[in-house]
Amino acid sequence: MAAITYEFIKECKQTGARLGKVHTPHGSFDTPVFMPVGTLATVKTMSPEEIKEMGANILLSNTYHLWLRPGEDIIEEAGGLHKFMNWDGAILTDSGGFQVFSLSDMREITEEGVHFRNHLNGEKLFLSPEKATHIQNALGSDIMMAFDECPPYPAEYEYMKNSVERTSRWAERCLKAHKNPEKQGLFGIVQGGEYEELRKQSARDLVSLDLPGYAVGGLSVGEPKPVMNRVLEFTTPLLPKDKPRYLMGVGSPDSLIDGAIRGIDMFDCVLPTRIARNGTCMTSQGRLVVRNAKYARDFRPIDEKCDCYTCRNYSRAYIRHLIKANETFGFRLTTYHNLHFLVKLMGQVRQAIRDDRLGDFREEFFEEYGFNKPNAKNF
Repeated sequence: MAAITYEFIKECKQTGARLGKVHTPHGSFDTPVFMPVGTLATVKTMSPEEIKEMGANILLSNTYHLWLRPGEDIIEEAGGLHKFMNWDGAILTDSGGFQVFSLSDMREITEEGVHFRNHLNGEKLFLSPEKATHIQNALGSDIMMAFDECPPYPAEYEYMKNSVERTSRWAERCLKAHKNPEKQGLFGIVQGGEYEELRKQSARDLVSLDLPGYAVGGLSVGEPKPVMNRVLEFTTPLLPKDKPRYLMGVGSPDSLIDGAIRGIDMFDCVLPTRIARNGTCMTSQGRLVVRNAKYARDFRPIDEKCDCYTCRNYSRAYIRHLIKANETFGFRLTTYHNLHFLVKLMGQVRQAIRDDRLGDFREEFFEEYGFNKPNAKNF
């Protein structure tokens, strides 16, 4: 039996969004789902128990960063990533490709792989499809991502075409190098930028490998949101209906809803944790920057409609004080709130699909959140 299987449950009659469940060796999770990001085997400032408490059953860790420190050999010796970080739910590890292209200014892409410099100390390194797969096999994640090239936006057609073809060849090499298919599922990544023809070519190549799941990559890299939605509209239908579909690096509330409407099952992003450390919170009324001076004497919770630990116990004034004083507890409170907000939002999306009213839910949410307002300050 495959390590990763997708169970289709229902399609929203109003939008065509999918309700489903993904089964992994470390439990199942309902989709559409938002995955908190634990880059270095930890969701910044959060404990695994807190992540589970808020309702998340899968999180993401980063192959590139864990390879550099502490090293995949140490994690393997510890019994794998789940035991190392004391997380008994599912884990997805990305391939490291995005980090190679985004963190290193000095890099050379060859057919064999990528030569680049360690962003921590400048050491020369080489990452290939085989190496990325070997690292993920050692980490023991439930879902592994094929090593791909993530081109910049915008990119010329010819460059993108060559990149797509290389990514397809690399995916084949990842599949051949994969040593643990009965316990770990390898997902392919569809690239192609905003070019429909290239997205079709990429999807065709990867689907032919009969992988247990597929991601849409190369979005949320600077393109306008209407472009991302348009690309999803012609890309998602190219992917198998009986396998999970993952949109990489997307975590703003509007894009989670719009992605689900376009057939996406899985999302991840550092956005909620990163902005939390700047004192920016997601609320039912829109963005709230709690570190601003106007909240110094505001003793209401961050979001009066939220039932998370932070909102049940602490005021905007107190949290502002902590963040202004650079106290870690303040960052923990805003991080908990933001992650809870997105996990709860996806629960609302799933319920709206059950009720065949995701389109109505979108309109109601956008109106209350403020996405429909002129010059709205959103994400």
